Amino acid sequence: MVRKTIALALMSGLAFILAFILGDWSPMERLSGVAYDYVTRGAADLGAMNLVTAIVVTYRGLDTLGEVTVLFLAASGVAVLLRRKRDEAAATVKIKRAASEIVTTGASLLSPFIVMFGAYIFLNGHLSPGGGFQGGAVIASAVLLLFLAHPDYKLRHNVLNIIESFSGFTYVLVGLLGLFLAGGFLDNRFLPLGTYGTILSAGAIPLIYTLIGLKVGTELAGILENMKGRA
Repeated sequence: MVRKTIALALMSGLAFILAFILGDWSPMERLSGVAYDYVTRGAADLGAMNLVTAIVVTYRGLDTLGEVTVLFLAASGVAVLLRRKRDEAAATVKIKRAASEIVTTGASLLSPFIVMFGAYIFLNGHLSPGGGFQGGAVIASAVLLLFLAHPDYKLRHNVLNIIESFSGFTYVLVGLLGLFLAGGFLDNRFLPLGTYGTILSAGAIPLIYTLIGLKVGTELAGILENMKGRA
């Protein structure tokens, strides 16, 4: 009863705060400051149809680097925290129930297409909605599907470590190339901008998002396996 009363009080307080905030809210009629500069100059300066991508990858390049670093630390933390649990579980014999034939067949057929779709999302992030984080999450969902269908499925950690390390190192290298050859860290203009609206456009943005997608996908896949545990 006490918990329900506290929860009701918190929800009522939150509703009051939202009502107070929205009471004075009025829609923005025009952009101002930095946002106006991004919208008016972004496409011409960076050559990306998806302006959100241009802002995230270039103008906010250091923030994106921080987000990738946070994800790497989260993956490392999960691996360290669950290592002891895995060691203790290894001493016991686990009997895992196999999934049905329909689930295993469906997972085997769908997983390659899910990976392809994830790659499409980060390769076309400069042209359409998407990007490295979204594409990497889609790729990790294919790994999750395999884990659900095949409880004993194991990833090749040597391959994952190579892909993750290579993509992270190359990502930082591309950022430094932008710093020394263009206008700043992760500046995509050290490569030709190409033809606006085509796959080979926006300079280094497709390369940057490919590296982010590979790194995010491998790190999320590692987190999923660590949470699954290994017998």
